[in-house]
Amino acid sequence: MTSTDLHHPDTRRAFRTVRQCVSVYLGLSALTLVAAYALRSHTDLITPAVWVRGTLVLAGAAFTLLLTVRAARGSRGAYRRLRIVSGVMLVAIAVIIAVPGVFPVWMKIEQGFCGLALLGVTLVINGRQLRTLFDRP
Repeated sequence: MTSTDLHHPDTRRAFRTVRQCVSVYLGLSALTLVAAYALRSHTDLITPAVWVRGTLVLAGAAFTLLLTVRAARGSRGAYRRLRIVSGVMLVAIAVIIAVPGVFPVWMKIEQGFCGLALLGVTLVINGRQLRTLFDRP
């Protein structure tokens, strides 16, 4: 891989899309914790599981953004980790939404939107343009 490959318009467009999707994911995750703090006195809406999941998701989103930045700079390891992390988080979100009773409905809806953002990441990061770029020579 050369720096020319990284600056190809299709590659730049792909990483711009990934960065936007990850930024939405990070923003939603941060807003979730802000909402949890604002509603902390409503124990029916803000359970301990909300705090734990919300904190882990925010940390995961920040890590995903870091991987995105590093992959866009040409790191094969970051690209590989980004593929794994985005897929695993997408599955985890599907489980969160499907499991009854653990999380309040509002958080399942928020996780659904996070899942849509991660679906965008997963589709682009596993697309032909980036897979071809990061394939071993």
